[in-house]
Amino acid sequence: MKLSPSNVRSRLTLWYVGVLAALLIAYGIGSLFFLYLNMREQIDHNLLEDMETVEGQIATEPDGSLTLRLHHGDEGDPGLDRFVEIWSPQGKVLYRTPQLEGQALGGPPSAEDARKDVAPVSERLASGFRVRIASSPHHLADRTVILRVAHNEEKMWRELREFATVLLIGLPLGVLLAGFGGYALARKALAPIDAMTRETQKISAEDLGARLSIKNGDDELGRLGTVLNAMLGRLQGAFEQLRRFTADASHELRTPLTAIRSVGEVALQEPKGAAEYRDVIGSMLEEVDRLTRLVESLLVLSRADASRIQLHRADTSLLSVAEEAASTLEVLAEEKQQKIDVEGDGDLVVSADRLILRQAIVNLLDNAIKYSPVGSRILIRVRPGDDKRACLDVIDQGPGIPFEHQPYIFDRFYRVDKSRTREWGGAGLGLSITRWAVEAHRGEILLSSKDGAGCTFRICLPIASDGPNQTAGRVSATPRMGPA
Repeated sequence: MKLSPSNVRSRLTLWYVGVLAALLIAYGIGSLFFLYLNMREQIDHNLLEDMETVEGQIATEPDGSLTLRLHHGDEGDPGLDRFVEIWSPQGKVLYRTPQLEGQALGGPPSAEDARKDVAPVSERLASGFRVRIASSPHHLADRTVILRVAHNEEKMWRELREFATVLLIGLPLGVLLAGFGGYALARKALAPIDAMTRETQKISAEDLGARLSIKNGDDELGRLGTVLNAMLGRLQGAFEQLRRFTADASHELRTPLTAIRSVGEVALQEPKGAAEYRDVIGSMLEEVDRLTRLVESLLVLSRADASRIQLHRADTSLLSVAEEAASTLEVLAEEKQQKIDVEGDGDLVVSADRLILRQAIVNLLDNAIKYSPVGSRILIRVRPGDDKRACLDVIDQGPGIPFEHQPYIFDRFYRVDKSRTREWGGAGLGLSITRWAVEAHRGEILLSSKDGAGCTFRICLPIASDGPNQTAGRVSATPRMGPA
């Protein structure tokens, strides 16, 4: 059975009312107790003063009995709050205030009562009357008596009952009024959340450009709205990127398929010789190879986005990885009479997955070879960076990348010169894969280029620490990646 309300407004009101009621009850009990102590202290103070007054009023009659020399009107006053008893040490009553009507103020005195004062105590008489009693020994001329003075407590208890009654009536009423006020305040305070809820319900995948209205961006609800708007912005960017990715992937997949189909249809229109069929099959295989590389690149990016690629880290010399990458593409460079030089510090060690890091460098080299002129020089330089990092630069002598294209060069399917795509056979995914590989190693990749003056791609990775190697990911197999 669910007892708590389903909405935050009611829960806040109940919490507010509960806390307020507990505080008011504690305050009321504390006030009542404080009033009781204060009134009893006042009675005790009056008792001690009356004790001294009564001691001066004791007189001895000719027959040896004791009496009090009271002021006129005290003796028969029915509202008198003071009562007096005088006892002998042997337990005989020598005097008793007539208003007591024979009721004793406590039992007979003990031997200790005749030696010292007794602190005030509360007693209930036989008639149910409550009094506060103080006792003290008093020395007359020829003997010692025990003097008891009592004050009426009924007035004190009546005032306490009246105060308690006021608390019992006023406290629930105050809590009830506070509950209505708290509910109104909670409703007003949570009104922006209700507005956000209504606005959020109107937002769909087709309308991610809508944003929540924020009246006060400095309070908690305003900051929540700001965070939600930022999240909607990220979702909008992700959806737009997904749409572009889907459209670009469809276009890139359709291009080689269309080429294969066209070549095949042309070849079937009329009989050809063996050499011609070999050329047709060769063209088709080129498109299949391009299609295979594209699918592999898409698979890599898909697995990377899903965090399903495991990094097999090991302490690796960054220079040795660069030399392996250079040897892998050495044949392509020789075809264009280009030279790849590798230089730098061989002692710079990084904790990395050697295959993935090598492929990232291979992608950079592949682009450098494609876009550098015949007979040019490509330099790979390994050097120490700042903040305990090792940096690898890939420097080419190509046409460079215009400044307006540089912010997007690592985006998927982005190409600076789309007209040369078929010539180079790329799909615009190589640099995206390279950026993912570098960031997966907690590194950074930067581009420095001027139009017509070549490009410098810089990879900076943390230098390996002395701690144990770490792995990250969810599957054990690392898919093969090729230049894209």
